[in-house]
Amino acid sequence: MKLSVRCAGLTALAALLATACAPQTSSNSSSGKDEQTGTLRVWLFQEVGNAPKEKVVDSVVAAFEKAHEGTEVDVEYIPVDTRAQRVKAAFNDPASAPDVMEYGNTDTAGYVKDGGLLDVTEEFGDWSEAKDTDPTAKQSVTVDGKVYGAPFYVGVRALYYRTDVFGELGLSVPKTMDELASTARKIRAAKPELYGLVVGGAYTYGAMPFVWANGGELASGKGGSYASGIDSPEARKGIEAYTSLFGDDNCPAAKCAGMGGNDTISAFAAGKAGMAIGGDFSHTAVEAGKVKGKYAVVPLPGVKPGSIAPAFAGGNNIGVLKSTSHRTLAVDLMEQLASKKTQTELFDAMGFLPTFTDVRRQVAQEEPFVKPFVQTLSAGTKFVPASPAWAQIDSQLVLPTMFQEVISGKKGVAQASEDAAQKMNTAFGSAG
Repeated sequence: MKLSVRCAGLTALAALLATACAPQTSSNSSSGKDEQTGTLRVWLFQEVGNAPKEKVVDSVVAAFEKAHEGTEVDVEYIPVDTRAQRVKAAFNDPASAPDVMEYGNTDTAGYVKDGGLLDVTEEFGDWSEAKDTDPTAKQSVTVDGKVYGAPFYVGVRALYYRTDVFGELGLSVPKTMDELASTARKIRAAKPELYGLVVGGAYTYGAMPFVWANGGELASGKGGSYASGIDSPEARKGIEAYTSLFGDDNCPAAKCAGMGGNDTISAFAAGKAGMAIGGDFSHTAVEAGKVKGKYAVVPLPGVKPGSIAPAFAGGNNIGVLKSTSHRTLAVDLMEQLASKKTQTELFDAMGFLPTFTDVRRQVAQEEPFVKPFVQTLSAGTKFVPASPAWAQIDSQLVLPTMFQEVISGKKGVAQASEDAAQKMNTAFGSAG
């Protein structure tokens, strides 16, 4: 058994998928084999500080090997930034491919189109714990009604705000997006050294809640027939709401137009902003910053009082490769790794939010910082189109370019969104 620090992510991921797939005796993998002994290869993403997670995974793997005589599990941790090349090579050369693999949840449709992932719809349906899987998380492993893996963890964003600044200025926590904007400007006016609400022109998933809250969508359709919705009247209203926050009265365009999500959280953690849109995964960085003990988190407000803006459901999945010659064993391993018990242990070890709604409620009761993120998930989240074109749209920076064109004044909202929609539709058409 070969284990590396990176174990955390993939392990859990593997776990998830494991649970998602109940073992079966038939084999419909491309290899045409279903060997009951031998070595199972697992690829997990390499992350920093995964020793606690490695312990969790190590125990699962040890139990699996003990229960399956003649079977060994070889876990390899691969860098996230070079995964595209590794995965492409694995799809093209089954002999060097793993049996189980962790992958980003926005990669599902592309990997399915490439023929690399195994259809585990039947196993997922037979998996007793699947009924408690978050609906959006399940959507992230579903393409054209078929399931190609299991969710490993989810991540969503909410509103971080400075309790000391709010107290000093006598401000109330904003309950609508309009109040969010006005509160941000009040902070900036009273404390010009701070951004009111730090925003980023390259922060796609910080911007999209404004579009979704106003009734807009990224796209509509399914399979090979997606059409962009970013130029709809509702989407344009959301684009206008977000880009209006880039100005000297809140977050100057010259400084904020090029910021991404990490930049905005770094600014907040360094004490340079009154508010920021950050994820549950941002908690550790904020705790390590200058604002420790002086901030709180609430769901990002929607358009109507008391509503919560839809957030992007990020996270990772785990899948079985179509080329596996150990289908039953791979599915069994995924079940062991993806159990509710294992996900609970992985949350304790790494802080990743479980994909099971009941397990999330449980950890939220134990860890107060999780509550606003669980509330956000419960209110309903959004995901990217389940099209292989999304990878192209994302890599071409179609949405950040649109936001930045508006922020810079190069284009109006109507023209920028129309151009972005055309680029998206070209990508959808070519992915057909």
